[in-house]
Amino acid sequence: MTLLTVRDLTVDFAGGVRAVDGLDLDLAAGAVLGVVGESGSGKSVTSLAVMGLLPDARITGEVRFDGQRLTGLDRRALRRLRGDRIAMIFQDPLSCLNPYYPVGFQIAEAFSAHRRARRREAHRVAVRMLDRVGIPEPERRARAYPHEFSGGMRQRVMIAMALCLEPDLLIADEPTTALDVTVQAQILDLLRELRQRSGTAIMLITHDMGVVAGLADEVVVMYGGRAVERGTVREVFYRPRDTYTKGLLACVPRLDGPLPDRLPTLSAPEVTA
Repeated sequence: MTLLTVRDLTVDFAGGVRAVDGLDLDLAAGAVLGVVGESGSGKSVTSLAVMGLLPDARITGEVRFDGQRLTGLDRRALRRLRGDRIAMIFQDPLSCLNPYYPVGFQIAEAFSAHRRARRREAHRVAVRMLDRVGIPEPERRARAYPHEFSGGMRQRVMIAMALCLEPDLLIADEPTTALDVTVQAQILDLLRELRQRSGTAIMLITHDMGVVAGLADEVVVMYGGRAVERGTVREVFYRPRDTYTKGLLACVPRLDGPLPDRLPTLSAPEVTA
């Protein structure tokens, strides 16, 4: 069953800047879709448009979630969906977490906003979620502030907040950016485990082809706001059609071959998927 459908999505900003240009996407329930491309290709803007978080942009096209049209939906209806059935992990957890409140309070607040739970019940949920994402001593750490956590732990807090309501769709925007490789592997293992346990569909926004290879089922490659290639991970990685996709893959270091003297130059795409 298709959970998220995006058709002919176009996002324009003031000054005639077109960040997304006629994009189509499909994400099945319980699946992982990797959206890849260089910085400025329109990946994050696409995710924000799906979430309805671009009030100053001109958005055309259609976004449907579980059959319900999101484009043009009023603000109150969108707020009921966001956090409850659709959740998002943003790129920088430190800037997204409020420095003045303990992390447990922030997770509990997100839960209470949709479930109208009592404070004690919401706190129990926050502690349980911190434990679920692998934070040691969750009862004690729930009283800690964001600056008291490492980058990887803050990302786990964001995942706990996003999943406290068990959403059907999780949008993860560069969830492993600025993390060392060990912490990256832990975050990806956590997302993989949560998907298997809860059946949550994941839209994974990244520029890291290795991350996509390890987690995604299908891939959409973006360039200049457009999808230039799409397919299963195996199809895109082993039989890429577009020169831009080939260039992205050629930039990934390999352990089974000689190191190149220089990285390849990426060419503009030849075809539009």
